[in-house]
Amino acid sequence: MSAAARAVKKIESLRDEIRHHNYLYHVLDAPEVPDAEYDRLLRELRDLEAEYPETVTPDSPTQRVGDAPIGAFTTVEHELPMLSLDNAFTADELRDFHRRVLSRLGVDEEDDGIAYAAEPKLDGVAVSLLYVAGRLERAATRGDGRTGEDVTHNARTIDSVPLKLRGSGFPERLEVRGEVYMPRDGFEAYNARALESGEKTFVNPRNAAAGSLRQLDPRLTAQRPLDIYVYSIGIVEGGSLPDRQSAVLDQLTEWGLRSSPDRRVVEGVDGCLAYYEDIGKRRPELPYDIDGVVYKVDSLADQRELGFVSRAPRWAIAHKFPAQEEMTRLLAVDFQVGRTGALTPVARLEPVFVGGVTISNVTLHNIDELNRKDIHIGDTVIVRRAGDVIPQIVSVVASRRPKGAAPVELPERCPVCDSAVVREEGEAVARCTGGLYCAAQQIEALKHFVSRRALDIDGLGEKLIAQLVASERVRSPADLFTLTKEELSEMDRMGEKSASNLVSAIEKARTTSLPRFLYALGIREVGETTAATLAGRFGSLKALTEASDEELQSTDDVGPVVASRIHSFFAESHNRDVIDSLIEAGLTWPEHEPRQPAEDGKLGGKTFVITGTLSEMTRDEAKAEIQALGGKVTGSVSSKTDFLVAGEKAGSKLAKANKLDIDVLDEQAFLALISR
Repeated sequence: MSAAARAVKKIESLRDEIRHHNYLYHVLDAPEVPDAEYDRLLRELRDLEAEYPETVTPDSPTQRVGDAPIGAFTTVEHELPMLSLDNAFTADELRDFHRRVLSRLGVDEEDDGIAYAAEPKLDGVAVSLLYVAGRLERAATRGDGRTGEDVTHNARTIDSVPLKLRGSGFPERLEVRGEVYMPRDGFEAYNARALESGEKTFVNPRNAAAGSLRQLDPRLTAQRPLDIYVYSIGIVEGGSLPDRQSAVLDQLTEWGLRSSPDRRVVEGVDGCLAYYEDIGKRRPELPYDIDGVVYKVDSLADQRELGFVSRAPRWAIAHKFPAQEEMTRLLAVDFQVGRTGALTPVARLEPVFVGGVTISNVTLHNIDELNRKDIHIGDTVIVRRAGDVIPQIVSVVASRRPKGAAPVELPERCPVCDSAVVREEGEAVARCTGGLYCAAQQIEALKHFVSRRALDIDGLGEKLIAQLVASERVRSPADLFTLTKEELSEMDRMGEKSASNLVSAIEKARTTSLPRFLYALGIREVGETTAATLAGRFGSLKALTEASDEELQSTDDVGPVVASRIHSFFAESHNRDVIDSLIEAGLTWPEHEPRQPAEDGKLGGKTFVITGTLSEMTRDEAKAEIQALGGKVTGSVSSKTDFLVAGEKAGSKLAKANKLDIDVLDEQAFLALISR
């Protein structure tokens, strides 16, 4: 593969990863990597696109602000986008930024006299405040930069957000932008109260601010110690402001809007670096969390001349603090089993103080990361608290490795249930195969087992399942069918009527269909449609469990990967034991003899369309039956359609079939056709 081809492949991979993190951060408010890692990905993508400019596309993360948000709040479209800032991580990168500023402004590089407005980069939530005639009309989160969420009801509860500007002379419409944050002392006091009352605590002040600002009930937000510093303006109509960034913030302060007391105007790159060093020294004593410093060209006229690139202004940059690192010793590596069966290695360390906290455990993600970093038990490792939040092992100090240090190996058996551990070819994650049996997976497996498209046990939600598992009353799906009304009525929020209804729903679920049962087992890659196809092809659970790899792959939608996962599931004795206990508990379903592969079926060459609601089976089950008999199912009626299967409330497809004189089968006629 050529260097250019490798670059294209890497560029697409980076774009996908960045879009994933944009979704987690902007939409779900649940980032999974520190800012430092996200910045690294974006920088790597920018560098590659600069080297291969022909690969740049309009939808690349470097060419747009972000992805569209969703949520329960009203969406607000920013009249001027709230753009991100480019980052500098070293003094040389800051000097490069300064040289670009001088060059674009036509200033001689020997003249280092450009004034910058410098201020700490708060680690909070960016918001926009719109004032009309001096009164707060709307507050919105940054969101993806183009659209955010209306949080006016919560912003009004923050004491430092004036509901009315003080003084006079402000523009008719003034948009102010700032950072909502939770001060450290308020964060610690809130968590202390939460611990006392048994409530959930926040991981850090940034998450606390984000969670507080996104409350639907403003009374809850009012109980949180939020604050704000403003740092810039957006829309200005019907008035004017000073011509320098620093003077604008001075003016906003006069109107009652708080700006950082630690902001300064500095001269040239040396002034920026001196400010950065000073703030870095004072960082532990600051009353709020910061992750760097922001510099902005102070002259607004120069800002306008410098303009913007795709997602950031050319006149501003964020100078990020380096991740904090220390050395310690790796004592052991344990493997934790997640709710979906994924095994995650966790490093146990000699406790080390990094970035303000003591770290003794670090997640290592997967066995590939262990191998890539060549981690051995007893190694001296460098631990970084990247982004000041998530600890990680950066590297091994190979020169300090003790003699006989053992490499870490993936366990062959699950550390929780002793089922086999498998790792599919090409996958980084290893998984426990005891899905129905493994205690670590019980809640997730049971939730799926009782879901609407599986056994459909109405009234058995996640909280009740968690109670039943915690009490050890339910250890496998078969235990559900032994629950009594008396036991259930003693559970939290369960009265006699609810318990009685649930027992009835459990009893009803004893009679099901083979497709539903197969889907309920939770075999990886076997979704509702594939389960129906397998049931139609093999007809019975026994025939499916005894099917060869060749027979499985002769079924529509079943390839080598799915066939392998079906074999692995039924090969695990724990899973077979659970299935046997379900049958002993009285679960039943209709079965039929195995049918030949599609090309040999009696409906071979016939094309069907299914419309309306069927009472005896789902449409996916009907589709599977047709495919098992050699037929083809399409979504629209045409002259090539042989049969239309019409259930209740059939609509336009039925009318079109009649117009084209296509054979129409009601449900009973269809059942007769497939059972001949």
